[in-house]
This record gives sequence, structure tokens and C-alpha cells, in this order.
Amino acid sequence: MAEQDRGAAEIREGFAFDQARLETWMRENVDGFAGLRGVQQFSGGQSNPTYLLLGQERDYVLRRKPPGPLLKGAHAIEREFRLISALHPSGFPVPQPRGLCEDADVIGTAFYIMDHVKGRNFWNTAFPEVPREDRAAYFDAMNATIAQLHTIDPVSVGLGDYGKAGNYFERQIGRWSRQYLGDEEAGRVPALDALIEWLPANIPPGDDTSIVHGDFRCDNLLFHPTEPRVVAVLDWELSTLGHPLADFAYHLMVYRMPPGFSTGLLGIDLQAEGIPSEADYIAAYCRRTGRDRIDRLDFYLAFSLFRLAAIIHGIKGRMLRGNASSPDAAKAVAQLDSVAELALAQIGTSA
Repeated sequence: MAEQDRGAAEIREGFAFDQARLETWMRENVDGFAGLRGVQQFSGGQSNPTYLLLGQERDYVLRRKPPGPLLKGAHAIEREFRLISALHPSGFPVPQPRGLCEDADVIGTAFYIMDHVKGRNFWNTAFPEVPREDRAAYFDAMNATIAQLHTIDPVSVGLGDYGKAGNYFERQIGRWSRQYLGDEEAGRVPALDALIEWLPANIPPGDDTSIVHGDFRCDNLLFHPTEPRVVAVLDWELSTLGHPLADFAYHLMVYRMPPGFSTGLLGIDLQAEGIPSEADYIAAYCRRTGRDRIDRLDFYLAFSLFRLAAIIHGIKGRMLRGNASSPDAAKAVAQLDSVAELALAQIGTSA
């Protein structure tokens, strides 16, 4: 069933911290904080461990960097905090930020605190918990939310310098290629090697820039408890200024994935299940963002799947080093080769 608290349960081994020190810090830095009743850890999140803080008067969420050795530039929770602090006053659905602590002496790593938003969280993109006649409305809510994000002027919300302008694909392909090649413990993947060759030579023209989430999926959204409305977008670790079609294609790629494969929709009778077609979903996004169409969709999907495979490769490295933050890490890593091959399938290439 859909989970209101995204699987919050006991803190997993290796991820506990000194709760008394946290409580002292919150009393000094979080307005209105009145003490803790307990702490739980969410089951989701492959990268930054996330906790439910049960407060005396309200509940909070804590996001921290994982313990152990980290790759340079990864787990930038300070950027996440800046992002939600900028978006919250604009009316975009993010939790209210409450405080950032960069002092690792408090709980062992840097962390930030935000309000806990009550809502429904869905792990399956087909929304099986929702009546068939309501599913299209949930898809439309996702579509409206990502389109809203891509139409926010970064400068107007103080994020004009949140990322580099221009050459987004060139820079991203380079970044993920370096991270992949630099993690020697995780090994090589032939399909990723092939993508590293193909993608830089096939970047489409055009250089649009918007705020991008980087991991916009249904399981990173909280919906209203009873309505098809997004009340919070979560997990902003990969956010930056970038090309909106990269962000949208990453969100769209579930249409190209088979069921059981990151809860993909490929092969499902979408009409029978009350789910909009890929073409209709693209058309709705284009209407909301002022586009006539999306050319070169094959590139955007191949790039998005390449990036996903590189992320999974990083999870594999963290798992081998003993600091993967989710019990589902092994399950994700088992899909690494398949995700990379699926990326190649978008461009009619095989390793």
C-alpha cells in the first residue's frame, strides 16, 4: 500500500547517531522546537540517509551525508537545503526548511532539518493503489509539477548561480563519465563504455536552462492524503541548473522500462489501466511549457538512462565500501547491466 511515512522504521545498523546532541542543536537552531519523542529512519534513499524526527509539537525530517568515505562532490546536502529554501517561498511544493548544520561533530556528518509533510507516497508508477478512474489525475499532477518547476525563473528565486549556464549535456556526460571511471572498485560495464563514446558526439542543438530536479519520480513525490495533488517534492541531491528536457526525459523513461524494472510501464495496457499514453503525457508537458514538440527524444532518453546507470554504478561502489545507505542497494545494483543496455536500446546500439 502507499506509505505516508515512506517506510519509516528503526534506525539501521551503522546509521545511528547521538540523539541528545541533535536535540541540543535543534533547541538552539530550530524555531519552535520543543523536544524529541523518538527517531526513525526511512527505508528509501540510496544516497543520503533520511530520518523521521518525532517531535513534541510537530514532526521533522533530517537528511544527512552518509557515514564513511565519500566521493568528492557527492552527497551535497548543503545544496539541497539552499534549493528548498529558495523554492518554498515561491509556492512550489517542497517542505519548509528549518536549519542546516555543517558541523560534523554534532551527529557525525553535515545534515539539515525540514518539516515533515504528511501525504501518500507511491513506489509503483502504475499507481495500483489508486482506482483506475483516478490514475490519469495522478499522472497529470506529476506532469503539472515538473512543468511548474521548469517554468520557474531561477534568477527570480535567487538561484541564478545554482549551476553553470550552458553546455549542460557536455558537462553532465563528462561528470558522470568521470565518476564512473573513477570508481575502480565497482568495475567496468561495456554498455556504459559504449555510451560514453556515443553521447558526446550526438548532443542535440539548443541550450535551454531551468531548475532541474535530477531524480523526478513518483517515489520522490508526496501526494495529498486524499487528492491527486503533489504536496511535496523530495530528494533534491541531484538538482542544478540544467536542460529541462534532460529532467523530463528522466521522468518519462518509465514508459520505456518493463514492469518490475524500476516499476516500468513497458508492455502494460495503459488504456485499460487508466494511464495516459507516452505521447499524451509528452503533449501535456509541451502545452504547459510552451513547446510545440520534443525532437531527438532518443538522445534525451539514452542520456537519462546512462545517468541512472552511472548512479547505480556509484551505489555499487558504496555497497562494496560498506556505506550504501539503503537495504535495497543490492537490488538496485543487480539492475546495473540491464539499465545500461536499455540506454543503448534507445539509440539502436548494443555493447
